[in-house]
Amino acid sequence: MAGKPQGAAWRRVCEQAKGSSADHARQFFETRLKPYAILAADGKADGLVTGYYEPLLRGSRLPANGFNQPVRGVPDDLLTIDLASLFPELKNKRVRGRLEGNKVVPYWTRAEIAARGDTPPSRTLLYVDDPVELFFLQVQGSGRVKLTDGSVVRLNYGEHNGHPYQSIGRVLVERGELKLEEASMQGIQAWSRANPERLNELLNSNPSYVFFREAPDSQDGPPGALGVPLRAERSIAIDPRAVPLGAPVFLATTRPNSSRAMNRLVMAQDTGGAIKGAVRADFFWGFGKDAGELAGRMKQTGKMWILWPIDAPLK
Repeated sequence: MAGKPQGAAWRRVCEQAKGSSADHARQFFETRLKPYAILAADGKADGLVTGYYEPLLRGSRLPANGFNQPVRGVPDDLLTIDLASLFPELKNKRVRGRLEGNKVVPYWTRAEIAARGDTPPSRTLLYVDDPVELFFLQVQGSGRVKLTDGSVVRLNYGEHNGHPYQSIGRVLVERGELKLEEASMQGIQAWSRANPERLNELLNSNPSYVFFREAPDSQDGPPGALGVPLRAERSIAIDPRAVPLGAPVFLATTRPNSSRAMNRLVMAQDTGGAIKGAVRADFFWGFGKDAGELAGRMKQTGKMWILWPIDAPLK
């Protein structure tokens, strides 16, 4: 399990890294960092490794024929309250809500946001053509949209409504409509095409809702929780309560739907609403369709080791 970052120790390691060449990267990590196994609260070393990616959607600045799914910006009435300012023991704990009179109440759920349909135009960034693709854009947390004029807009995570994430794949499995091995992104997309009249009800079974911010297009990866661009196949999302953001992690898992080993050094650069627990990682595959195929099928068992400065004991 990880503890608090040791700033001074990391500064020394980072300064030493500036003078090290890529050819000696392995030697650098082996001589200056020490691996610590990350274990769950029950002592287990095995955990879940899923995948995510940066999708490409089709969209329009204005609602038009075929483009009627609003991508919403952060609404003006959404409150984000940092509880650490009131209770220091609740560091990193935030709640989202809205004012109703002089009381803070939970923000609208996904179903309520859809039913209200009254987001001011200034808070709707653009419109896309596919509700399932929009849902998965929210799950991924960032993406790109190719507009009707050929330009590309990048969307980054802005905020969320504060409600817990509910896997719609799990919902379909529990209802007996998909087998567990079919509950991938591709399986859910196939189900939605076969059951369009039931799609909204399925999507609304997840009360969580993500709002976006628009950013200029770039060839870099999307920014993670540290504000640093993610690198395809080298960045993971973790639970920051267990693994400090910015720490190097050695990940031992297998490729999607495969027993073929995939062992590599990655960086803990992101977080996610569904990423909870110590031995839990979401592996960033990159941008586009091929990355999406891999991410959508990844649900593997894995082990994790945090690499920590050798002269700074992990507490």
